[in-house]
Amino acid sequence: MTLQQLHEELQIPIGSLHRVLAALTEDRYVTRSPTNRRYFLGPAAAELAGISSAGRGTLVAPPEPLRKAARESGESVFLTEPIGLQMVCVALVEARHPLRLFVQVGQEMPLHAAASARSILAYLPPEVVDTIFRERDLTAFTAGTLRTLDQVRDHLARVRAQGYDVCENELDENVWAVAAPVFSSTAQVVSSVTLAAAGNRMRDPIQRTRATEIVLRAARDLSGELGYTGGFTTPEAAGGLVEAPAGGADGTAAGTPASREPGRT
Repeated sequence: MTLQQLHEELQIPIGSLHRVLAALTEDRYVTRSPTNRRYFLGPAAAELAGISSAGRGTLVAPPEPLRKAARESGESVFLTEPIGLQMVCVALVEARHPLRLFVQVGQEMPLHAAASARSILAYLPPEVVDTIFRERDLTAFTAGTLRTLDQVRDHLARVRAQGYDVCENELDENVWAVAAPVFSSTAQVVSSVTLAAAGNRMRDPIQRTRATEIVLRAARDLSGELGYTGGFTTPEAAGGLVEAPAGGADGTAAGTPASREPGRT
């Protein structure tokens, strides 16, 4: 919203409102787009919402781009956000298939093995990534799991270069997933969109490309709702890359019931 819209909605004098917004911006509760000058909720507000909603079943109502991606793909699609030093699933739309991947709202995503987490970490400053991984065990979930911090760093660089992450048999066998970052009005990564499916449903390269396009479109739409106006990765029909957002060092532009297949990607 613009300053004028907030003034009209809240009936607070513009001078006072400007001072309040400046303080909230400094503390990361709101952000302001440098292009359209609109205000948006910031990462600190998301962290606060996560803390106050923990254990209630859903942290965030699935936004329309997430629901649309699930409708188009028929697969599980979920939103992941950083809360403290964890990457947490905050919204989920489950697949239509009888056998669905087991992802829960409130679930922490393994930082080194989940595309949902890595597509966020790839856009954080390197020193922040090193702090997050300090004294963490890189558990080997499968033979394909990244096992060293150097492997993780190299992988994050590839994710940043292509603009999205793919995880195949790294966290669970026979699970394929693709994730893309969501950016705020200030081009800071704030979350990720992930589509996860059973590997046997995603063997066709054309199907994988379509799933990637669906996820990138959802991430782009969510970023647009947050005021992001920068570039975005868009795979061509054949799977090529057209444009990728710049990933700078400052962080600018992841127990199974018997009726389900495992999946934490």
